[in-house]
Amino acid sequence: MSKEILEQFAAVARQIEEQLKFYREIGVVDIGGAARSRKKTAVADSAIEQARDVLPPPAPLTKTAPPPAETSSQKEYAMPGKKEQVEQVGLFGDVAPSTAEGVTLPALQSQDASLEAIREDVGECTRCKLHERRTNIVFGEGNPQARIVFVGEGPGADEDLTGRPFVGRAGQLLDKIIAAIGLRREDVYIANIVMCRPPGNRAPERDEVATCEPFLFRKLALIRPQVIVALGSPAFQCLLKTRETITRSRGEWREWNGIKVMPTFHPAYLLRVPAKKREAWEDMKKVRDYLNSLPD
Repeated sequence: MSKEILEQFAAVARQIEEQLKFYREIGVVDIGGAARSRKKTAVADSAIEQARDVLPPPAPLTKTAPPPAETSSQKEYAMPGKKEQVEQVGLFGDVAPSTAEGVTLPALQSQDASLEAIREDVGECTRCKLHERRTNIVFGEGNPQARIVFVGEGPGADEDLTGRPFVGRAGQLLDKIIAAIGLRREDVYIANIVMCRPPGNRAPERDEVATCEPFLFRKLALIRPQVIVALGSPAFQCLLKTRETITRSRGEWREWNGIKVMPTFHPAYLLRVPAKKREAWEDMKKVRDYLNSLPD
């Protein structure tokens, strides 16, 4: 067997080992029933089969002290500050789970021919102050016919440099989450509520979100996915026009223009608070099972 083939096998083995480590962290016992994908790879199938055999049962849940408050040096991705140690505070600046009064969701009809047409309309956007310090617009990427769309908060440093969403450490974790429900990154669509990086990775401000969200809504109306996963409070609040936070709403199905919405923790938050991975996995199992229940 040639050295090149051996190196390829070694690379595959490392990928499987990394994926299995992620499964162990979130306490996965049964990976059966992964969401159906038109493009499953042999590597993904092999990882799933091995995971069934080697993963230990989850450890019993015990109460632990709340995680320490985040400091500015811990920010790897744009995330809001906290008034409570485990709350993810969003656009409305409070943690009270109240729906914004008098707000109705727009009934959207797609008027765009393609995602490329929307990107052309964005242009070299200068519509809000976020353009002043950005390197690249991070429009979003993925399958224009995706069954599932992941919506995050905004670009981080790596995303600003590359022009691609979720490519830093949080993006690597999101890739693992996607693989855990039997899909690949190219099977889904990934976007954010703002397309330019907020300075210092701060949370996007309400006027910035209001300026950028119409483009997100147009993308969602065009793709028309079966599920939207809202990653973090700002994404959830933007879509549902609510004051509710992820900590109190995660795992509960909502609806946006006839599309199922699953709010869950942002991957960057899971990197800071690994104990929450188990809860995020419970949310994603609901997404997986719902997709499996739908006709092809």
